[in-house]
Amino acid sequence: MTDPTSRQNHFANPSGQDRFGDSSGRDRFADPGLLGRILTWHDQVRNAVVAATERQTVEGLAAVNRDDEGDTIYALDVVSEKVIERLAEALGREQSFVLVAEGLPGGQRCVPETIDEHAATWRIIVDPIDGTRGLMYQKRSAWILTGVAPNRGPATSLRDIVLAVQTEIPLVKQHLADQLWAVRGGGVEAVRLNRLTGERVPLRLRPSDASSIAHGFSTVVRFFPGVRDVLGALDEAIIRGSLDAQPTGKALCFEDQYASTGGQLYELIAGHDRFIADLRPLTAASLAERGLARPLACHPYDICCALIAEESGVIVTDASGHPLDAPLTVDADVAWIGYANAKIRSAMEPLLQRELRARGWLAPEEPA
Repeated sequence: MTDPTSRQNHFANPSGQDRFGDSSGRDRFADPGLLGRILTWHDQVRNAVVAATERQTVEGLAAVNRDDEGDTIYALDVVSEKVIERLAEALGREQSFVLVAEGLPGGQRCVPETIDEHAATWRIIVDPIDGTRGLMYQKRSAWILTGVAPNRGPATSLRDIVLAVQTEIPLVKQHLADQLWAVRGGGVEAVRLNRLTGERVPLRLRPSDASSIAHGFSTVVRFFPGVRDVLGALDEAIIRGSLDAQPTGKALCFEDQYASTGGQLYELIAGHDRFIADLRPLTAASLAERGLARPLACHPYDICCALIAEESGVIVTDASGHPLDAPLTVDADVAWIGYANAKIRSAMEPLLQRELRARGWLAPEEPA
């Protein structure tokens, strides 16, 4: 395994270009120790959460602690919230940054507290447990997610993220856990931890090279009730448009409703999934027609590790097909689509956008 703290110019942009338009922007990317400290914090969070799941019952972990504006906070979430202070302490001695995370007053805090928001060097967005529901019932791994961007004030967005780290929080019965990170323009690195021995081995993950979703996993997200039938109908339409007629007694493709955006990105990176569309924000009007509130949707902290997927070769877009972007806040709703490769995108995107326009979820295509 490469020692992340030994690298120089960790945030250097190989192209020599930056969005600041001068050398001062590039200089701000250079910090060989930042990655190492974030990896250490991720290890601490993983260990604390696993220890909590070993000590407490499912009922205790699944108890509702409080209802925040953005999401329901369960007892298991509180465990991770406590270790956010460790991140602030670990980085705050040497860095100035705006920490963005659910549960903080106003969704963010400055570290150190005396610094002005606009004067901070970094904007760091974190989700200490992405996939709480599956983990607290010991069904699926959850993920710790962190994205680091040069601070551009409130305008800082997903496209500004230059470093992303995601770490698996395994089930109690699971002894292997993965950790991935990426620096923009530098590819992806990953290791697999053996929790029994402490050994870490390098891990190579590669997205699927398949040209269609046939005999693979393809998912339109519909985790929660409200418009599952609408999303299911859209899913059926794009599947029928993409694949031949289904033979009797056989299945041509599959789906995986993994209730963790970080986990879904991992499945694309690892070659397990080929297509994922999370369109929940687009369903607000359909829900309103049924007298239902707007949906619980993906937020920027859920998708802050899209950089890792992109550096691995996965294509991540918004519903219109543009590169995914959103402000680094805790309350913005994000619709996103992930394609394992360009061939899958060519096969699926026209079908998806046709169905979105047919439902009024996407603006009509302008004539050429």
